[in-house]
Amino acid sequence: MKTAFKFKEYIWLVETIHKAKKITFSEIQEKWLRSSLSEGVELARSTFNRHKDAIEDMFGIFIECDRQNGYKYYIGNDEVLGNDSVQNWLLSTLSVNNIISESLSLQKRILLESVPAEDGYLGMVIEAMKKNVRIAIDYRKYGTDNANHLNFEPYCLKLFKQRWYILGHFHRVATEEKPESDYFGMFSFDRILNMELTDVKFKIDPDFDAQEYFDECYGVFVGDDTKPERIVIRAYGYERYYLRDLPVHKSQYEIGSGENFADFELFMRPTIDFSGYLLSRGNQIKVLTPKWLADEIHDMHLEAAAIYEPEQNEQQE
Repeated sequence: MKTAFKFKEYIWLVETIHKAKKITFSEIQEKWLRSSLSEGVELARSTFNRHKDAIEDMFGIFIECDRQNGYKYYIGNDEVLGNDSVQNWLLSTLSVNNIISESLSLQKRILLESVPAEDGYLGMVIEAMKKNVRIAIDYRKYGTDNANHLNFEPYCLKLFKQRWYILGHFHRVATEEKPESDYFGMFSFDRILNMELTDVKFKIDPDFDAQEYFDECYGVFVGDDTKPERIVIRAYGYERYYLRDLPVHKSQYEIGSGENFADFELFMRPTIDFSGYLLSRGNQIKVLTPKWLADEIHDMHLEAAAIYEPEQNEQQE
């Protein structure tokens, strides 16, 4: 069997069991025969078991059997299929890829978002993370002409707004001038000019949890000392429906609504990238609390409006 076809079967099997919560093999068989993948041929028990093992090896998804309640199959670690997990991203990507690959005749009518080229850095970072070795990069920030040479421990990768970011851990040994220090830095792939793997090994902090590290964040800004707090926003018109379908943050929940609005509460860090999001929604979202954030967004809107004010020489004309 071709690899591409196997992937389709793996994805179909995970999605079928995940949607059903719990399902017997005979029920899986019925759904299988109704799918286009079967071509009218039953799913052999031995094939099912091989697929189950392959799914565990490749995706880290465990298909378990509840033998005490009717021999029903279920996803044993269902939490890994959360919105931000690698498993969910892989399955979603492969599932969409399968659908599109079967519809090449419509390729001019299927428009996708492009992700900036990462010049092979993704593979290098993953290799460094596997080997637990430090990496060295030449990094040029926006607005500067000179690049900085940095050497750090690659702790995790994050995809956000069509860009790959790497979280680097730095450890500074104490000197007479400065005390010992441990800190993190976020680096975007599109600002990396060069990358090399070193032969310097490191041990990742056993208590580090990448998901937890970004839990209170909107995007990739973490290390600016912004503290998490309660935020209430009001969404007007159709924006309230968008927020219901696609929450800004996992802590978001609706606390009230009116004739043409809905109020949502969040608990997160109101960092500059979150302020940018609020600003981008224009008059569709209003910050109700905290007051300092409402004032900040108000001032940002005024500054944006000022850009469109006619200049003095234009008025004279």
